Amino acid sequence: MRSDNAKSGMQQAPARSLFRALGLTDEELGKPLIGIVSSYNEIVPGHMHLDRIVDAVKQGVALAGGVPIVFPAIAVCDGIAMGHVGMKYSLVTRDLIADSTECMAIAHQFDALVMVPNCDKNVPGLLMAAARLNIPTVFVSGGPMLAGHVKGQKRSLSSMFEAVGSYAAGLMTEEDVKEFECKTCPTCGSCSGMYTANSMNCLTEVLGMGLQGNGTIPAVYSERIVLAKHAGMAVMDMLKKNICPRDIMTEAAFRNALTMDMALGCSTNSMLHLPAIAHEAGVELNVDIANDISAKTPNLCHLAPAGPTYMEDLNEAGGIYAVMKEISKLGLLNLDCMTVTGKTVGENIANAVNKDTSVIRTVEDPYSKTGGIAVLRGNLAPDSCVVKRSAVAPEMLAHEGPARVFDSEEEAIEAIKGGRIVAGDVVVIRYEGPKGGPGMREMLNPTSAIVGMGLGSTVALITDGRFSGASRGAAIGHVCPEAAAGGPIGLVQEGDIISIDINANAINMKVSDEELARRRENWTPKQKEVTGYLKRYARLVTSADKGAVLEGN
Repeated sequence: MRSDNAKSGMQQAPARSLFRALGLTDEELGKPLIGIVSSYNEIVPGHMHLDRIVDAVKQGVALAGGVPIVFPAIAVCDGIAMGHVGMKYSLVTRDLIADSTECMAIAHQFDALVMVPNCDKNVPGLLMAAARLNIPTVFVSGGPMLAGHVKGQKRSLSSMFEAVGSYAAGLMTEEDVKEFECKTCPTCGSCSGMYTANSMNCLTEVLGMGLQGNGTIPAVYSERIVLAKHAGMAVMDMLKKNICPRDIMTEAAFRNALTMDMALGCSTNSMLHLPAIAHEAGVELNVDIANDISAKTPNLCHLAPAGPTYMEDLNEAGGIYAVMKEISKLGLLNLDCMTVTGKTVGENIANAVNKDTSVIRTVEDPYSKTGGIAVLRGNLAPDSCVVKRSAVAPEMLAHEGPARVFDSEEEAIEAIKGGRIVAGDVVVIRYEGPKGGPGMREMLNPTSAIVGMGLGSTVALITDGRFSGASRGAAIGHVCPEAAAGGPIGLVQEGDIISIDINANAINMKVSDEELARRRENWTPKQKEVTGYLKRYARLVTSADKGAVLEGN
């Protein structure tokens, strides 16, 4: 056992004395030590209940003959951090989570791990750590929140942000907003639509790193406690069979994940996290293949914010395995990939059933014949940018309009809520990328304000920052190169005509090469004064198209 390095032989008698200080017995010291990575905290609604999940995992490990030992991982609530300086500290935690988990796992020589994450950067951070450590590892998330109910309709967090925009436009009263505030997020769990947290938990299931139901069983269901116990048992079986993350997270598995990303209509943040996880697994995942996969993958699900269905509905319809079973009819999935069950993808989904074709459309009747995400290129984004095509109004799939240019999210919000943005405009927000932010803030506030003010089908937003999975509309992010790195988005001037053609994967400013060269001669990218961790992060982080990984990792 790996843990024998820390507990066996005369040389390790001092370490054993410290294990005994923990209350471990001789019997326990003779068994595998299983690290339970708990992301529990009292500030994130998706994590406030993870102590219950962790307790269940511990029971599962013990039932299967292991010794569970808990240590922590941090997590930020993006909704609480949104719209202020705190959002600069969200994406950057992904690498802190991966690094700190690596340190704890190797320092204490755990034989295997069970990761218990739930929210946006916490899931990919722990997947990165799993790939890096490559010891038997199972994931069990905290599960999604139930949808809220306001005025007889199901609602989610995106509805809350859009309500604020509606209030600014005079379309809602303060009492209306208060009702949304009190009813939109009714339970613990990751927010109830196909936002980033749920996207990554579902894709963890697709990758083969989580058991069936990991992405969709609601947080408040007792079924999730049962799932957690099974996860504890599963990691012991993996340890016995020596199945490790890199046996599971292969190039074929990542292609499966991208395929299902398109079918499910996941958050654009998946295009930031999947390449970073693949990087740790020794797999090169170029965002360019996304369009090739999208071209042949139908979009089968329109969960909030793209449509009126929620994670609880997807769970009742058969969950991720049912969507995979539909997509497999087209021969688009590699069914031979290994998973944490010790079985292949094909074996896992063999008996899956689509129980509700209004939630999971069939491949014969998709929402669209192409996938939910598109990667665009052009003179505004030579190295790519990303849009959630499935959440764009049909009339905005092709759009031209004058640029309204802002060098920060705050400036843009002021203009939008001040009524200075009108139908046809293209809002450009720059210096919000990984280096320029630093930290690549999510732009849920401006996108929600645009939608809430009734401009969602007439105004586009482009940024070198990123969007929450709760954003909808013609919201185009991850523009690369970013402005702070000398990208052309930094050269855009007020009134330049921006042309967007999502179906053609194109984005351009109608400015000649000669004029752009002239502008560049007289331009120096803005640099922000930052301190502490953000200063180090800005110096080391790569561009969004490379997953915003840190140099040297």
